[in-house]
Amino acid sequence: MAGGDNQRFGVAQSRRFADAVLHFARNHFYDLPMSNAYHRFTIIVSLAVLAWLAMMLLGGTGSALDAQLADWLREDRGTPLARNAIVFTQVGSGLFLVPVALLAALYLFFVRKRRAALFLVTVFVGRFLVELQKIVVARPRPDAPLHLVTVDTSAFPSGHAANAMITYLAIALLLPVRQRNRAIAVGIALALAIQAGASRVILGVHWPSDVIGGWAFGLLWVSLCLHLASSRPEAEESPPTR
Repeated sequence: MAGGDNQRFGVAQSRRFADAVLHFARNHFYDLPMSNAYHRFTIIVSLAVLAWLAMMLLGGTGSALDAQLADWLREDRGTPLARNAIVFTQVGSGLFLVPVALLAALYLFFVRKRRAALFLVTVFVGRFLVELQKIVVARPRPDAPLHLVTVDTSAFPSGHAANAMITYLAIALLLPVRQRNRAIAVGIALALAIQAGASRVILGVHWPSDVIGGWAFGLLWVSLCLHLASSRPEAEESPPTR
């Protein structure tokens, strides 16, 4: 799989999530009927919880499906692909995500103060919960000879996948942009999260279920945070920019 094919794969996969996430965001931030918003929220959360549980309980060492998916992603792991994976893994690293999150929060502070606070809580509490899951689940990583980068924590969930999903999706949904550009922002956010997660399997440090579980938790956490914030009576009201 060439670098361009890997990028197109991430973009294509992101479309599966984009419409549902956008429906949720529009209904909660743009004064559409709450009944529709609640139904969509329930569907998103239910699917995310099921995916997270399935990946936690069924994946990891001893999972034939995990091994097959990992082998498929790594089968053409030559120098160009490895270099591409190492680049994309950086967009999910704390060294990259934390400064991006702080810059986004600073911008939000000047234009939407409540959203800035919500964004910071979503991102940094989410990071803490990811690390807590790693400690509790304590899933072993794939065998060390497969590793192309150094790691020192447990496998489930993938921190790169979960934190990239949380940070980029929160930015896409909370930063004020024109309504017609929201889909583009969400698509880019999901593509970045998918690339960051897939790179961890290619680099040999995660099972596919770790990554899928990370994506699912990230989507779940952002959805819960936005839903709880929009349910508050004092939630900020601002019409969409058209």
